[in-house]
Amino acid sequence: MKKLINSADTVLAESLDGFAAAHADLIALGDERKFVRRRTLKPGKVALLSGGGSGHEPLHAGFVGHGMLDAACPGQVFTSPTPDQMVAAAGAVDTGSGCLFIVKNYEGDVMNFQMAADLAGREVATVTTDDDVAVETSTWSTGRRGVAGTLIVEKIVGAAAERGATLAELKALGDRVNRQTRSMGVALTSCTVPAAGKPTFALGEDEMEMGVGIHGEPGRRRVKLARADAIADEMVEAIVRDLGPTPGAEGLLLVNGFGGTPAMELYLMVNSALRALRAKGLAARRFLTGSYVTSLEMAGCSITVSLLDDALRSLWDAPVHTPALRWGM
Repeated sequence: MKKLINSADTVLAESLDGFAAAHADLIALGDERKFVRRRTLKPGKVALLSGGGSGHEPLHAGFVGHGMLDAACPGQVFTSPTPDQMVAAAGAVDTGSGCLFIVKNYEGDVMNFQMAADLAGREVATVTTDDDVAVETSTWSTGRRGVAGTLIVEKIVGAAAERGATLAELKALGDRVNRQTRSMGVALTSCTVPAAGKPTFALGEDEMEMGVGIHGEPGRRRVKLARADAIADEMVEAIVRDLGPTPGAEGLLLVNGFGGTPAMELYLMVNSALRALRAKGLAARRFLTGSYVTSLEMAGCSITVSLLDDALRSLWDAPVHTPALRWGM
């Protein structure tokens, strides 16, 4: 195992300390590193909280700031944060209008966030993301997995929260964006969890895992490596079939890297996905390309399509200023 670490036991704590130092103008660490919070809170705004296992950076801590999250709870690598982390985070950022939890649909995350909602002693609503069309169930999740589409929910709901939307309005909006968002991924290599010291799974030099999850969970099938256009065709076909958009619909195209794929290849996949979408009668009007929801150093990518209307487009375009996403400010 080759990694830039001192010890598998301290990798998360040291990473969080570095993150907090690098972005001290935007965020602060909570006591005992239980959470990352927005440095300057907006009184009266509904607080948005998310979190999950580490190893997916910049998700979620990288999206704490103006126009997105108020706090994020980092668990150990690929492991859910604990309810006490979420309760502490909610107490630190709730300014009186309640909290919205945005939770990826993994068994540990869902259970722990629900426990935190029960224990928080404040008004809490929850949006659960389940945008992965690759498989309906896995050993990690009950139902579909929440993957890169979570970022889109956090951005759009975060913009509405900045504009003063109520907790009930934000819950309804988050559920709607989730319903209109679908993703699928492909892995070209595995990743190595520091504590394990060896790859999570093995892929031959001429193999890929179609429909992989963001923890390296198996997808639809293992197949021979194909051309980028063929990979994009299969992922877009699965996404569009599941979304069932009306002809002429418009959307946001997110091509997300898993941590080990260069930008050149991600933009090539944008080109391939665009061609496939146009063949389906879909127009991409907004784009986001880069490694935003990663799986440590896994090579591969995911494609996400989120259907937009004028209101959602306005919320996507609204200013955002976080360590990992910023525009309009």
